[in-house]
Parts: sequence; structure tokens; C-alpha cells
Amino acid sequence: MMELNGVCKSFGAKPILDHVSFTAPDGVVTGFVGPNGAGKSTTMRILLGLIAPNEGSALVDGVPYTRCALPMASVGAVLDARCAPKNRSAYAYLKSLAYTNNIPKSRIDEVLDLTGLASARMTKAGRFSLGMGQRLAIAAAMLGDPKNLVLDEPVNGLDAEGVKWVRDLCRNSAAAGRAVLLSSHLMSEVALTADTLVIIGQGRILKCTTVADFVSEHSRPLISVVTPDVDKLHAMFAHSPGVRITETALADGYPHDARAFSIEGADLETVARGFVANQIVAYRFAREQVSLEQAYMELTHAHAQYVAAPIGAMPPQQAMRQPQPANPTIPTMNGGAR
Repeated sequence: MMELNGVCKSFGAKPILDHVSFTAPDGVVTGFVGPNGAGKSTTMRILLGLIAPNEGSALVDGVPYTRCALPMASVGAVLDARCAPKNRSAYAYLKSLAYTNNIPKSRIDEVLDLTGLASARMTKAGRFSLGMGQRLAIAAAMLGDPKNLVLDEPVNGLDAEGVKWVRDLCRNSAAAGRAVLLSSHLMSEVALTADTLVIIGQGRILKCTTVADFVSEHSRPLISVVTPDVDKLHAMFAHSPGVRITETALADGYPHDARAFSIEGADLETVARGFVANQIVAYRFAREQVSLEQAYMELTHAHAQYVAAPIGAMPPQQAMRQPQPANPTIPTMNGGAR
């Protein structure tokens, strides 16, 4: 079990973590998610004793990690896929870790087989791709057969098979009784892998819950439609203030006149009958639920440190350089350049 209690951290005058408290229990995959700059990596480094907190405590099975008698048997951690020295082979790197931690050499071949690196055991780490580097970092993390796993973005650089392998590793580790703390920006993977969620934003814990409860809490009826009859669609809901229509990305394969929309706050049967009554053509008509990613984005958007402009939005400097209409008394569409 891993736990943080009231952890605060500042670098100079800049606060990074503000009274962070949560538990990653045994037998559970805990998804640790948040926007870039939210404090995820700092939290993990404090847990592993690499950074000292200004306040609070971080414990692994009841004691600070720096006081664990057998550190690699206590926690296996992946913080950096490029952790191995470039001029050392995979085998030599793992051998040095095994020797300094009193781990039998036989375990080296076991983790090389486990991570699919047996055929590259004598290859120098500097020649590894990012995905192979991830596998080597995971091999090092598993070397001590640890009771707890801390994985920071472990699927970066992995192909589809590798992503599934990491997912299975997390699930199997939890099933064996390990506590698994998994940080990832891929919400689809978190949804498939994690049991519980710890969501952090701007250094504060925003939510601790299960994946199922979080999605259920944010669930609302959504109807996905693809239609060419955009004017009829909007006219149908012109006097329904509780209904929100949002245009969404259109998948390939639809006719050239098609546009995709999400209808929120309307009953499925009512909308279906309304489409018939108003003679609205539907290339697609389906009921959907809010995904984990949508719910996460809604919760964390206000806490994101770096927010990009919507695709297609024009930077202000570029908008200022657009030619002005010949007659300044006649406004352009929407009152100016879009």
C-alpha cells in the first residue's frame, strides 16, 4: 500500500502540491491522472524519496521509502524510459541492479523473458527504441518482484501489442495483491486498466473515486446523429431550452452533405419521433454515454496549465492582419474576422 498524507511542495516561490492526500491500496490499480503541470511526476518522486516535501508524509507499507530495508522488493518504479546507461547492454544493466540489491542472477533472465527482451539481452540500451527502453525500464522495476508498482506513463512509445501487455501487467499485478499506481494521459487506457481514479489539478486532489462511479456521476443521455438536414434539426429544438446541440467531428464514409451532432438533454424516443415528423434524414442515430475521457476533460479543463486554442481558431495577431472591408460601415459576418 502507498499513501500520501497532506503533502505540500514548493520550488522557490512556486507552489506545486497543496495538501495532497490519497491511498493506492493493495490489490488495486489506481489511475493517477491530471493535466500537464498538475503535479503528478512531483508526487511520484516524493513517494519514492527523490524529492523531499515541505509538509506531509509519503509512506510505502507504512514507512518512508528511504527507510525500506529492501527497496526493490518494496517498490518497482518506472519514471523514465531512458533510465539505463546508453553504453551498457540490457543484461549488464539489470545485472548491476541485481548485484547491488542482493537479487539472484536467475531473476534477470526471468524479467527479460517477461518483458520480451530476451533476444535483445546483449544490445546496448543506447540502441533501443523508446518502446524497447520502456520495456527495459519495466524489467528493472520488476527485478525485485516488488510489492508495489509506480508507473509514470509506461505505454509511451509502445505499439498496440506493447500497450496491451502493460495493461495486462498492471491487472495481473493487482490480482496478485500488489498496489499499482499508474499515471497516464491516455484516458482510454486508464478506463481499461484502472479500478480507482485519483484526479489532480494545479497541485490539488480534485477527485478520488472508482472509474465506474466517476463515469456514472457524469453520465447523461446523449444522442449521436449524422444528418444533412442541419436547419431542420435546429428548428426542431428551437423551443427546447433544455436541449443542447453540439457539432462533433464527422467520421469518414458519410455522404459529402453530412454533418455530425451530439444532442444532450433529450429523450431518445421523442427525438426519434421528431425526426420522422420533421422528415429529417439520419445517416446515423444512436444513444451514447459520456466517456471517461469526456468526464475527465470537463472536470479538469479549468485546472489545465496549458490550454490550446480550438483547431481552426485564428491567432489574434493573424486576425489583426486580415484585410478590412472596403466600406467600414458594413460589418463582416459575426461582426469581424472569424
